[in-house]
Amino acid sequence: MRRIVVVTTGGTIASRWQGNGYAADAAGRDVLAVAAVPEGVETEIVDLFTVNSPRLTTAHQLALLRAVHDVLEDSSVDGVVVTHGTDTLEESAFLVDLHHHDRRPVVFTGAQRPLEAVDGDASGNLYDALLTAANVQDLGTLTVFAGRMHAARGTMKTQTIASDAFADPSNEPVGKVGFGRVHVLRTPERSKALPLPSVDTTLPRVDMVMHHADADPLLLESAVEAGARGIVLVAAGAGNATPEFAAEVERAVSRGVLVALTTRVPAGPVTPIYSGGGGAVDLIAAGAVPTGTLRAGQARIAVLSSLMAAEKPDEQTDILRRIAEPDEAVFAARAS
Repeated sequence: MRRIVVVTTGGTIASRWQGNGYAADAAGRDVLAVAAVPEGVETEIVDLFTVNSPRLTTAHQLALLRAVHDVLEDSSVDGVVVTHGTDTLEESAFLVDLHHHDRRPVVFTGAQRPLEAVDGDASGNLYDALLTAANVQDLGTLTVFAGRMHAARGTMKTQTIASDAFADPSNEPVGKVGFGRVHVLRTPERSKALPLPSVDTTLPRVDMVMHHADADPLLLESAVEAGARGIVLVAAGAGNATPEFAAEVERAVSRGVLVALTTRVPAGPVTPIYSGGGGAVDLIAAGAVPTGTLRAGQARIAVLSSLMAAEKPDEQTDILRRIAEPDEAVFAARAS
C-alpha cells in the first residue's frame, strides 16, 4: 500500500452553496468522499484550513509549507496531495517547490466546479492527484488538473472557469494522467531547494506594479514608501517600460529593495533587447532581476522566498537570480 497524506486548504473543491453564492466550508473527509481512491493507495487527511484562495495570506502559505514538511518527516509517507483553491494555487505550489528537497512528490489539485456540482471535476482531479502522488518521484511539486501533470514552476491559471484551468504557457506538461496510469513526459527544471523559513521570520511586504500606456512610476514609489522590501515590475513585451521606471528602479534598489522584472505577456522569457528608452536592458542595468518565464504571481513568491532566505541585499539578489534562471547543470534536468 502507498500511503498518501491529503492536506486540505479550502477553495472551490471544498465549496458549497450558501444561498447567494459558493464558499469553502467542507472538511477534508467530505472533499475526499467524492473521489474513488486508486487501488493500492491508503489516505489520511490533514485539515489545515478552509479558505477561499483569494483570501490566502503569506502566513497561510507558510503554514502550508511547514505542514507539508511536517508530513514528510514521516518516512512511511509516500507522497502528499494538497487540495487548494485555483485562484492562488500557482503561488502556493511554487512556494512549496522552492523549499522542497525530498524525492517524494507534493501534488496540488483543486476544482473549477463546487463540491456538490452534478458535473463537478473534483472527483477526477482528486483521483488523478492521488494516483500521481503514489507513482512518481524526483519531480518536485506538481499541479495535476484535467488529466495533465504540470511542474510548479511556470504553471499558472489560464482559464477563469473552464475545467482545463492550468498550463505553463512556455512549456509542455510534465506528464499525463488517464486510464489509471501516469505517464511522465519530461523532468521539470527546478532551482536548488531553499531552507525552510524559521517560525519567527518577519514577513516582508512584496508588491506588484504593472506597466501600461501612460504609466508612470508613482505606484512603484508608493510601494517603496509603504515599506515594501520587494517589488515585482510587470513590464510590457520582453520586459520593457520607460526611462522613468528605470530611474525609480535604480532608486529603489539603492535603498535595499529587491526588484524583480517580469512581463504581462503570457509566454516567453524576459529578454534584454531594448536600451535607451527604459527597455529591459535599462531596467536590468538599474538593478532589476529578470525572472525568465516566471509570471507575476510566481515572481512575487520568488522575491518573497529570497527575502526570507538572506538578510543582505546582495545575497537576496543572488538567490533571486538562481531561482529565476536555475543552472540546469547543477540544479535541474531540462527536457531534451
